[in-house]
Amino acid sequence: MTGAPQLVVHRDKELMAQAAAARLITKIIDAQSARGSASVVLTGGRNGNGLLAALGASPARDAVDWSRLDLWWGDERFLPDGDPERNHTQAREALLDAVPLNPARVHPMPASDGPYEADAAAEVYAAELAAAAGPDDHGSVPSFDVLMLGVGPDTHVASLFPGLPGVRETERMVVGVQDAPKPPPTRISLTLPAIRAAREVWLLAAGEDKAEAAATALAPGTDEVRAPASGAYGRSRTLWLLDEAAASKLPAGLR
Repeated sequence: MTGAPQLVVHRDKELMAQAAAARLITKIIDAQSARGSASVVLTGGRNGNGLLAALGASPARDAVDWSRLDLWWGDERFLPDGDPERNHTQAREALLDAVPLNPARVHPMPASDGPYEADAAAEVYAAELAAAAGPDDHGSVPSFDVLMLGVGPDTHVASLFPGLPGVRETERMVVGVQDAPKPPPTRISLTLPAIRAAREVWLLAAGEDKAEAAATALAPGTDEVRAPASGAYGRSRTLWLLDEAAASKLPAGLR
């Protein structure tokens, strides 16, 4: 882990989404200037989709060269393609259908109406990540410029839930998840080793229901198996983006 997490606390979730969207636009532009393209891992949920909607509403969105952006997902609900509960479907509605992306550079996780069960679908996605990894990347996933994660009230990130096998995985980059404690029970998720390949990891938390999770995950010495968010960090930077409600139980020193 590179240094301690950085915290940015905004007044409310709307301001948090707008500021995070502006931050992401800048990061994409910087990466495209430096390396010719950018790679971002999207997250679902209310905060992830709120950020995408704010990005879509930003006049600065036109500064991004959308054709040189690779989009991946941190996890997905294993449901049929186009299902309104899939993160990919929600991201398309929030932003992706409104910007000129290169379809070949958009990498949704496999859907349940395809030829694979969840575990095999995870292997297929892992192979797609490995094929995109270059010689300078760390292992079998690309060095994502930004990997975003929503933090659940139970401290889960992606579909890595406290105590379940996925959060203990140290070798595979993508796993099928069975018996998730929130519906739907079957999912696909990046693992902590894949998450930690990112240059920057951003954790998004807004609302009073996230306050206990943020305080637990950010406490020194927290066990990542018990609180998966504590094990999510980037190679160069780990950024927690919070609103006042989600930050309300943090020690004064952390804020």
